[in-house]
Amino acid sequence: MSTTTIRLIVLALIFAAVVLAIEGGVRWYRTNRTGARSINKRLRLIATGHDRPEIVARLRRDAWGDGIALPGPLSDIGHKLDNLLRGASFGMSPGRLFLLMILAVALLFTATIVFAFAAGLTIGFGTVLMAACFAGAAGLGLPLMIIARRADQRRKKMAEQFPVALDIFVRGLRAGHPVAAALDLLTQEMSDPIGSEFGLVTDEVAYGADLRDALHNMANRCDLEDLRMFVVSLSVQSETGGNLAEILENLSKVIRERASMVLMVRALSSEGRMTATILTALPVLAFVALFLLNPQFYLQVAGDPAFSIGFGFLIALYTIGFVIIRRLVNLKV
Repeated sequence: MSTTTIRLIVLALIFAAVVLAIEGGVRWYRTNRTGARSINKRLRLIATGHDRPEIVARLRRDAWGDGIALPGPLSDIGHKLDNLLRGASFGMSPGRLFLLMILAVALLFTATIVFAFAAGLTIGFGTVLMAACFAGAAGLGLPLMIIARRADQRRKKMAEQFPVALDIFVRGLRAGHPVAAALDLLTQEMSDPIGSEFGLVTDEVAYGADLRDALHNMANRCDLEDLRMFVVSLSVQSETGGNLAEILENLSKVIRERASMVLMVRALSSEGRMTATILTALPVLAFVALFLLNPQFYLQVAGDPAFSIGFGFLIALYTIGFVIIRRLVNLKV
């Protein structure tokens, strides 16, 4: 047998061994990681052996404590921040995340004052105002922009999933399933975020909650008008009777037509919304980036008496512009 033949046989055996090793690894991964293939978070938690009460607590975010409780007139702001953070579905409580942002603001403010003092600059009202604006923009403004973006994307995805979920629910009803079984079908067929939300509804009903109350809580968590119409339809049908499948099928058509109108409005207003995003985010991003790259660019002139007046006037103009732009692009359909 020649040397070339022996080399070919050895290479073929190595190739076969590598293929078998890869196939064995893939089979092991599929066998031991079934939870990773689950279509939504709730099914992954079930596959990993978590108890149903723990799953309900995690999905409802009760396991991470209460929300943000601010005193007096700030309670409305705290409630809005709480809804924003919960809508973004972060892995920690809104109160803890808000506390971390406040600590980041305090640390950035202290570090800026210390840097100005070490650089031999005068610590006056302008320097303190500049340090406070930088700390607030970097420690509070930027995280809130990211969170708001994530919450908006999650809400849009849920709005896109809901008509499909309604169609699956209607098909389940037409096949003879009761309402609870049709809802359970959604938890197995729909991906996140709406799959886990309907899974939470079925778990709450299984633990004794009323179906309408569980769906109402889901509509409040998701903050979707389509879900609220779905809850109203179920409530009216349960009190007056009628063909629920036909009612929900008509509702699905209405939601799809409304979604088409929303997309048309978004397309027509895309230029204005993009302008609003740039005019809102670009000043904050530019200010934070320039301050990080060259803080003395601001701190050297912060001691000038005219700086405090001019900078305060600039902040007031930015706030007024932000409110006006938000009102112009916040279109309700």
